[in-house]
Amino acid sequence: MPPTPRPSNELLSDARSQSARDSTEQPLISVVVPTRNRPQALSRCLNGLAAQTLAGRLEVIVVDDGSFAQNEVASIVALHPGARLVLRAGGGPAAARNAGALAAHGAFLCFTDDDCEPQDDWVEQLVKRLQRGADAAAGTTLSSGGVLAAASEITAHAPAAARPPDGSDLAFAPSNNLACTKAAFEATPFDESYPDAAGEDREWCARLTASGYGLRAEPRARIIHHQELTLGGFLRQQARYGRGAFRFRRRGGELRPLESPRFYGAFVRRAFAEGFSVGLLVCVAQAATAAGFVHAWTVERVSRPGFTSSIRARSSRRDGS
Repeated sequence: MPPTPRPSNELLSDARSQSARDSTEQPLISVVVPTRNRPQALSRCLNGLAAQTLAGRLEVIVVDDGSFAQNEVASIVALHPGARLVLRAGGGPAAARNAGALAAHGAFLCFTDDDCEPQDDWVEQLVKRLQRGADAAAGTTLSSGGVLAAASEITAHAPAAARPPDGSDLAFAPSNNLACTKAAFEATPFDESYPDAAGEDREWCARLTASGYGLRAEPRARIIHHQELTLGGFLRQQARYGRGAFRFRRRGGELRPLESPRFYGAFVRRAFAEGFSVGLLVCVAQAATAAGFVHAWTVERVSRPGFTSSIRARSSRRDGS
C-alpha cells in the first residue's frame, strides 16, 4: 500500500495563512453581563463563557452595578483574560446593559445575567441565528431545579405567549438569554427609566419589533438559570414583575389593556402541566404580581400634581364645610 502523501510546506503555509485570514475576518462578539452582589454566581457564569466554542472571538464586559462586594467582583473578573470590568454606582439592569453595550466593540451583542450558566455553544448558536438574518435572537432558558425556580421561569416567560408581531417568531424574550446586532441595539437601547429587573426587557422587545426589527427563536442556545429563591424572595420578585408590568402598560401615557382571560387561562394550565405545586405557586404569584401592579398604580396617582388638593376638596364637601 503506497504511503499517504503529505502536504507540501507550501500547501501548509497557504492553509495556515487562510486560517489566519479567516480568524481575523470573523467579527468580534461582545457578551454583556450585569452583576450586583453575586460574586460566586458571576464566577460560574464567567467560567461558562470562557468555555464557549467561540471563546477566541469573545470579549466579555461585566458591568458592576453598585456592588457592596466590588473588590471581590473585580478579583473574579481579573481571573478571566477575555473579560473587562465597567463600574457603575447603581441604576438597574437596563442602564447596566446600556453601559456594557456602549463599551462593546463587537458586531454582535449577547446578553446574560450573572446567575446564568451558558452551555458551551450558547454564543455560537445565537450568532449563527443573527448571521442568518435575524436582528435579535433568543435562546432556551432552563431552570436549575426546584418548584420555586420552575414557577419563576414560567412567570418570567409569560409575555412570550402573546402573538408575535409580523416578521418575528417571538413577542418577548427575557434579557438573560438574548443577542442582537450592534445596529439593532443602537436603534433601540434599553429604557433606563426601568429601575428594576422587571419589565425593561418586555419594553425593549416591544420597541424593537415595533421598529421593524425581527426577534427570532434559537432553541439550541441554552443557559441554566441558577435562582436561589425563598418563598419570600419569590413573592417579592413577582410583586416587582407587577410594578414592571404597570410601567410597561403605562408606556405612551395611557394605561394599555390587559391580555384576554383566555391568555391567563392558558398560562395557568401550562403551569399545572408542570405539576400541582408549580401550578399553585404560579397562582399565588399572580396575586403578588397584581398587588405590585396596584401598588405602582396607587403611587402614580398619589404623585400626580393636584391629587392631595382634590382629596382635601372632596373631604371638605363631605364635611359640609
